[in-house]
Amino acid sequence: MAEEHRTTTERLHRDDQGRPVPTGRVRRVVSLVPSLTEAVAESAPELLLGATDWCTHPAGLDVVRIGGTKNPDTERIVALRPDLVIANEEENREADLAALRSASIPVWVTEIRTLDQALESLDRLLTVACGLPRPAWLDAAEAAWRALPAPDPAALRSAVVPIWRRPWMVLGRDTFAGDLLRRLGVRQLYADHAERYPAVPLDQLRAAGPDLVVLPDEPYRFSATDGPEAFPGVPSALLSGRHLTWYGPSLAQAPAVLAAQLAAAPI
Repeated sequence: MAEEHRTTTERLHRDDQGRPVPTGRVRRVVSLVPSLTEAVAESAPELLLGATDWCTHPAGLDVVRIGGTKNPDTERIVALRPDLVIANEEENREADLAALRSASIPVWVTEIRTLDQALESLDRLLTVACGLPRPAWLDAAEAAWRALPAPDPAALRSAVVPIWRRPWMVLGRDTFAGDLLRRLGVRQLYADHAERYPAVPLDQLRAAGPDLVVLPDEPYRFSATDGPEAFPGVPSALLSGRHLTWYGPSLAQAPAVLAAQLAAAPI
């Protein structure tokens, strides 16, 4: 059985969704989220047993690959006998997580919509779920964002933030990336949309009259030759998708990286 290798000192802790998760001594972790993979790998690489095909950081990561975030090989994960699988409510499908739970695999689900939630969630994941000391990179990330001056309401630049094309989709309400942009002086024109990632026709995006179009390189790989041409006359800021959307060690560098990329956009 999958639980045979575990200690008998399991305790119940609640993940970000309030679901009780039985954890004992965590020695084998499988991650279904690229940013969480990096968080564990930078904090305690010896714990990380498996990760998705999309987990690209840190460089040279050498673990068992278990498929994608949306289509993990749950049977292979069960066969690895992890003490804990870490997931995210937005990145991963509930059906896959339920299959793992039914095989007696503890699953810890994160739920992150703001920077503050990310910092708290990462602390709980690493110190409570995994039983690790709080990592120095998490302190550095918190300090880096706290050091930012409050944005001047009069100087905010309005923006549309596409995340996909064919069809065009943009950041809407209640998103982690949107919260980071707000802290960097960018006002999303679709921040009050009923949907979190609405599909909006290109002519409507243009008609919204943004000061700026923000084009991250993930999940869609926007670039200087793929994206700006759709918004003639509107300055484009090409942003690092990892620094805009990942919640992990990259958060320590994200304020400086994103601020520089926004500043590089013509006014």
